[in-house]
Amino acid sequence: MNFLEKIVAHKQKETELRKAIVPVSELERSPLFLRQTQSLSHALMASGSSGIIAEFKRASPSRGAIHPGASPEKIAQAYENCGASGISVLTETTFFNGSTDDLQKARSVTSLPLLRKDFITDEYQVIETRAIGADVILLIAGVPESKKIKALASLAKELGLEVLFEIHHRDEIRKIPEEADMIGVNNRNLNTFTVDIRKALELAPLLPPNVVKVSESGLSIPETVITLKEAGYQGFLIGETFMKTSDPGKTCRQFIEKIKIQYPKS
Repeated sequence: MNFLEKIVAHKQKETELRKAIVPVSELERSPLFLRQTQSLSHALMASGSSGIIAEFKRASPSRGAIHPGASPEKIAQAYENCGASGISVLTETTFFNGSTDDLQKARSVTSLPLLRKDFITDEYQVIETRAIGADVILLIAGVPESKKIKALASLAKELGLEVLFEIHHRDEIRKIPEEADMIGVNNRNLNTFTVDIRKALELAPLLPPNVVKVSESGLSIPETVITLKEAGYQGFLIGETFMKTSDPGKTCRQFIEKIKIQYPKS
């Protein structure tokens, strides 16, 4: 069993436990369940958009603790103030030290679109995503079985959520569901955790032209984002570059300002 399979197996067990503790009927009574969602794809395409999806991330399997004691409220507000187009919140508990509480706390202080970053394998998690105040759900090619991707994406759309569909190599392009609003190319190998930006550049011309393209992982300098913009990407998911610093909001602001100076078209 590789590391990704280990995460997914644990997530499936965790989800069964969550179902027993908080049934779907209770999720549907959440005050956030019927809120008007915000479009991340529109925010990324809007005139003057930075395209930055700034991530709240406490830890990772490859780095361990990144920003112990981080405040979701403080950092979400800082990300909005710095000019981010959206915010990603890691909610996976065991391997990334995140929680659904982190997303709910971020939701309480920001109007930006929120992406729930997790390993989604079950319809329950899609409903839960709506109930905790997210606007976008991440579906990772290869995490749910292929036959389930369509069902999960369809349910997300029925609930008013946008879908960011993440791929890692060209063979997964055929798995992209028609419901996808955005396609994310993860530059990180989820088994080895190595990063290669060339992956995004190689896949860019092969992606469907009618969906927003997002590059994920390993975006540590503005010059890389500019190169990816030239290749056709509109969104850039950045976590550790910001979260490893003492002031993620300030780092995000400086990052965006450097892009604007070096790439006036943005």
